[in-house]
Amino acid sequence: MKKALLYQLIFFISYSVSGQDIFVKAEYPAAVNAGEQLTVMWTVNAGGGEFTAPSFNGFYKLMGPQTSYSSSTQIINGKVSNETSYSYVYYLQAVKEGKFVILPATFTLKNKTYSSDSMHIEVVSSTSQKQNIIAGSNTSTNEPEVESSGKDLFINLSVNRKEILLGEPIVATVKIYSRVNIAGINEIKYPSFNSFLRSDIETPQLSSLRQENVNGTIYGSGVIQQFLLYPQVTGEINIDPVQISVLVQQKTRGESDPFFGDFFSSYQTVPKAAASQPVRIRVKPLPGAQPADFSGVVGKLDIKATLSKESVNVNDAVNFKITISGNGNLKIASAPVFKLSSDIEVYDPKITDDLKNGLNGTTGQKSFEYLMIPRHYGDFTIPPISYSYFNIGTGRYEKLTTQEFHFNAQKVNGQNSGATVYGGVSKEDVKYLGKDIRFINSDPGNLKKAGDILLSKQAFYSAYAFSFLAFLIILFLRREHIKRNSDVSLVKNRKAGKVAIKRLHGASVCLKNEEIDQFYDEILKAIWGYLSDKLNIPVSDLTRTNAITSMQKEGIEEDQIKSLSGILDACEFARFSPSSSGTEAASIYEGASQFIKSVENLIG
Repeated sequence: MKKALLYQLIFFISYSVSGQDIFVKAEYPAAVNAGEQLTVMWTVNAGGGEFTAPSFNGFYKLMGPQTSYSSSTQIINGKVSNETSYSYVYYLQAVKEGKFVILPATFTLKNKTYSSDSMHIEVVSSTSQKQNIIAGSNTSTNEPEVESSGKDLFINLSVNRKEILLGEPIVATVKIYSRVNIAGINEIKYPSFNSFLRSDIETPQLSSLRQENVNGTIYGSGVIQQFLLYPQVTGEINIDPVQISVLVQQKTRGESDPFFGDFFSSYQTVPKAAASQPVRIRVKPLPGAQPADFSGVVGKLDIKATLSKESVNVNDAVNFKITISGNGNLKIASAPVFKLSSDIEVYDPKITDDLKNGLNGTTGQKSFEYLMIPRHYGDFTIPPISYSYFNIGTGRYEKLTTQEFHFNAQKVNGQNSGATVYGGVSKEDVKYLGKDIRFINSDPGNLKKAGDILLSKQAFYSAYAFSFLAFLIILFLRREHIKRNSDVSLVKNRKAGKVAIKRLHGASVCLKNEEIDQFYDEILKAIWGYLSDKLNIPVSDLTRTNAITSMQKEGIEEDQIKSLSGILDACEFARFSPSSSGTEAASIYEGASQFIKSVENLIG
């Protein structure tokens, strides 16, 4: 008896779950301030399917999705009901002002797709204004600026200069400000720093925060990382925001005890995300005309050259080393260019560097070591080498020059007088060995008549011409196909009828299964989707007024427009009327089909 009751209970529960309507509900704020963090969430009352989030155009995605699941079963007056909920949470940040539309999210289950409503979010200007970090004190103009957000946690990306010359260094500092207890940093994403040559500045690990006054509010602040950036192009360059996720400790119990304070309180660790504001840098080109020997270095340099030997034997190596030292973007310093006698073989230089990045730029030295081998005896000269750079201090190009070097290549004993040596092998007369000529093969081989060769047949040339003509036809058709599909709105207009018929077929299936509510939803989706694609109206701007105006411009008769309005009114009313009949639904289905067919015949 107990087993029978248990089986019956399971049957009712499964029946109630399988019979429930699936929906995708969206929750979001209607308006936020620019720079403010917001949370959007979609809730689905079913599992086992595939959830697809839309693109968040106009917002920066900080983190997500974070998924959660809940389920509850109730038995009231013998009626069993089960509620299942899956939540998908995303953390975003508003960057610029305006009105934005986030397209619907979709949930696919058993080849059926369910959609949420679109999100309409307005981003308004923030009342906070940029001030110096330390309010009320005489701060330097080189101090980074912080935008006061009035939040408990935010991150700031600042640069020491926003207008520089090409190749001049920028120090970028990532700093966190908090008024909550941070248990640790969960994840941090730095921007790609496009159009910059990036080097990390050695930054002490952040172990504690120092108190700092930001626009009259005390924050705990600390530097997370510093970068040295060298711009590689001129013009306006945007640096994307830094994104961070930290673990924050929150008290889970009530208010603090007046005697023991927070001693008996319990805490939980929750993630919290934040993002900095984007930064814009203006890079100006270097003034004046660049010299021919310009190295690409901007800073302050010095040059030094050394020769390992002043006297060597022919085919022995001599090392010539050029060292560039100083301050600047030495990583991109090019190798010096110089010309030597053709009797000296020069190999590509071995490049070594000893560089250190700091707040004042890159300092150190870069060496180019050349291996030279004289292939002929005599006296050789290495002419002075010029090396130009742009001096930041003086604001002009400056040229460095090395001294002139001389060395002697001595003839090796036993070597023929006046003989030139290449690669260590002496010249010698050609010797006749008498064994380097073979007899010509007199065998005639397999000979064929000219008529048996494929190239001599007329069919070969006919097939070749036919293949070439077929290739041109296929190429032309392919280009026309690509051209037709390049216009997205035109493709949607052309396929609008097929898509609408497919959706009407889904509505007919719902009608046969007596799923009346789902039937009216499919009819509305078919009609509104058809109007959006056929009239080229975005979904976010599609209203009944816009649709009627566009149909009148296309020459659709007033009777058909009134018929469409009646169908839409009937569908909207039937969705909230439990007394709608199958006969009325069939009439609405027939009216929607006739409307779409008539518009297709008229507009095409």
